[in-house]
Amino acid sequence: MLAHYGQVSLVEDQQGEVYRCATRKNLPRTVCGDQVLWQPSNPREGVINQVLDRETTLARPDHNNRVRPVAANLDQIVVVIATRPSFEYGMLDRYLAAAELINVTPVIVVNKSDTLDDESRHKLRQRLSIYRDIGYTQLFTSTRTTDGLKELHRQLKSHTSILVGQSGVGKSSLVQALLPDLDIRTSALSQVTGLGRHTTTVTTLYHLPDGGDLIDSPGVRDFTLCEVPAEELAKGFREFEPFLGMCRFHNCLHISEPGCAVQDAVRSGAISEQRFKNYDQLVKTMSNRQKW
Repeated sequence: MLAHYGQVSLVEDQQGEVYRCATRKNLPRTVCGDQVLWQPSNPREGVINQVLDRETTLARPDHNNRVRPVAANLDQIVVVIATRPSFEYGMLDRYLAAAELINVTPVIVVNKSDTLDDESRHKLRQRLSIYRDIGYTQLFTSTRTTDGLKELHRQLKSHTSILVGQSGVGKSSLVQALLPDLDIRTSALSQVTGLGRHTTTVTTLYHLPDGGDLIDSPGVRDFTLCEVPAEELAKGFREFEPFLGMCRFHNCLHISEPGCAVQDAVRSGAISEQRFKNYDQLVKTMSNRQKW
């Protein structure tokens, strides 16, 4: 499924034809990336009869703290950050934890790299070294100089990836660079939906010219994780893994408990203090949500 607009979903058949489809009332809400069974009803229109099981689902809570799926069946989350607007490490860690918890590959893209002088680039690389050291792929890109775009193309090839990040990081420019015919594709989808340029404001799946699929999602002000037990949340921080199960108490939350192997690793420098503080904040945030 290419996109979802309220009561309307855009479904692509095996021949690449796109249909405007309604969903039967007893079915779950469809999301971008879903695999569905459907039947035609009118020319260019159809009805979705079944939503197939999702291999992976990226979700976030809505204003009522209900789980709201964003995209399905992806295997890579590309988190786009930039120096302007300045990014918040807590949000970056929440995206990375979300990727780890649904078992998909996270990638960090630092966009607008042309705005960095040598000193600024060096300082940023140092600040991001904690992520490189624990195995996260990092790419520096610029759509103005095309710096890093070939590497990004290679990273996306043969994957189903979603591009995520806060508003203003240049995600739209990246998508345009990756999909030179984006305006033509968007206009074609707009004709099917009858909703005009509204198609640019929803999560949409595009096929990449060199193979693979790219899911483009609107920019956000913030990203919040869905509710997960604290013992599961710790698995979203990959550098915690060697120490999980080694604490004195089997139900250790790794916050203030005595005999905690994770806290010992922070004190010894094996785990970044910054990352641990962001984990600690996440645990407390979720605990507060449960009290509401």
